[in-house]
Amino acid sequence: MDRPDRCGPHGGAELSDAARFLGQTIDGTPFHAAALYLLSKVPGGPPIVQTVHLLGISVVMGSAVLINLRVLGLALRGQATEDLIRRLAPWTWTALPLLALSGLVFIVAQPYRYFDNPIFRLKFALMVPAIATTIAFHRRPAARGRLAVLLAALSLALWVGVVLAGRWIAYVDYLMPVE
Repeated sequence: MDRPDRCGPHGGAELSDAARFLGQTIDGTPFHAAALYLLSKVPGGPPIVQTVHLLGISVVMGSAVLINLRVLGLALRGQATEDLIRRLAPWTWTALPLLALSGLVFIVAQPYRYFDNPIFRLKFALMVPAIATTIAFHRRPAARGRLAVLLAALSLALWVGVVLAGRWIAYVDYLMPVE
């Protein structure tokens, strides 16, 4: 079980105040106990939760990439953007909560590990505007012109950043070695 006195991911550095506060808020709650139980006692728990998370990433990323490439004029030119969004929106908005729930299992199980990880914080700093741009497209699918193109390029870059940061969370010590 993670503890607030445990060193952060960077060579013995103390946990930040925010990481300590968030970890202490979660540590010892029924949610923390349930997440730990699922990941340590349920046979196949971690790979099942990870698979749900990866499938959610695939669906959200796939729909975001298709919509953004269509808006940029790089794919599916014969398809109306509005129709594409209408078809993909249910997939996106079903997968996003599953993605969040599966990710929360890992976060709640080891809150200090995640909240003190700068790559994890980067992922969330990118995810908030990525979701906002997705909402913008889904609410105003007929948006055209330079603003739509700029928004599509930004959205694509943000979602790619979210996926890359998510993958790199486990490798923070290699990406940001302490000298």
